[in-house]
Amino acid sequence: MRELTALLLSDGRPGHYHLAEGVLAAIGRRRPLRIQRRQIRRRRLLPAKAMAALLQRGAPPALILRLGYGLKAAELPPADLVVSAGGDTIAANLASARALAATNIYCGTLKHVAPDVMSLVVSSYASHADLPNHVVTLKPNGMDPDVLDAGSGINLDPGQDFGPDNPPSCAGLLIGGDSGLFKYSGAEWDHLLQFITSSFQSHGVAWIVSTSRRTPAQLADKFAALAASDGSGIADFIDFRNAGPGTLPQLFARAEVVLCSADSSTMISESVCARRQVVGFSPQRHSFKADERDYRDLMLANDWCRFLPLDRLTPDSFMAALGEVRPLKVNHLDRLADMLSHRLPDLF
Repeated sequence: MRELTALLLSDGRPGHYHLAEGVLAAIGRRRPLRIQRRQIRRRRLLPAKAMAALLQRGAPPALILRLGYGLKAAELPPADLVVSAGGDTIAANLASARALAATNIYCGTLKHVAPDVMSLVVSSYASHADLPNHVVTLKPNGMDPDVLDAGSGINLDPGQDFGPDNPPSCAGLLIGGDSGLFKYSGAEWDHLLQFITSSFQSHGVAWIVSTSRRTPAQLADKFAALAASDGSGIADFIDFRNAGPGTLPQLFARAEVVLCSADSSTMISESVCARRQVVGFSPQRHSFKADERDYRDLMLANDWCRFLPLDRLTPDSFMAALGEVRPLKVNHLDRLADMLSHRLPDLF
């Protein structure tokens, strides 16, 4: 097959462009692919809704790119495919695809435009399954679990899932923090610290702990101090403040299972896609937007993960929850590639 050229439009937000990277990684499993990236920034003087309306009324794509993003259509690199994620990229995606006469894919919830203006929309919400030009799947990401497992020193026998009768020897802990609808108390964070040590003492579980951008500095300091003490159960501490983003692969390469704060759909999704058994925990004060509740219900229905209240997280409840999880057995990139090739056969 000839090489396919893709243009990835990025708004600079990792939570968005990682979705687009996942779609392109899936396509790359099926055919030669060359990716060109272009970071864009929507001008605030022209709202996204106004740009969408202009496009749907037939405005020239070059006009939208120039007024909305300060881009010249003539300077766009030739591409067969345009991919993006994030609401600020929708108009740029449409205008670029029209200017280049290319297929286009958008990741996320489509706003202000009809679904039929996109070649395909990749969504993670079951409520979107019946919308035109939509496929519903796990949130895409570019990590290849086959590569992760090949480079790991752990034995993940698909017939030997972990649980009360087979505790893991090494687990990963991914810590988020407060978000719009999630509020953790200091007592709840202290309970998590105690859980790590008690699970090591009772079940011999060693932990690789990783913080994130939202993790409170005071909590990160407490975990750093705990990691430095003897008998804490922390085998490695990855401090986001020093390590920065992109450290999850090194955690997945060593952790047999994952415990994750439920405020982050992305961390939970990536753990599921890594084919690990995943348990999420939530503070007492939390709620979900309808779409996010829908997404968690999708993962629960497939037994890819379980969720526990943080104040009821104990070594025994953690093991029991693990025993109910059936990790994803296939490569999520191949799963997505199958969906894409079915909906966009000409692309493949």
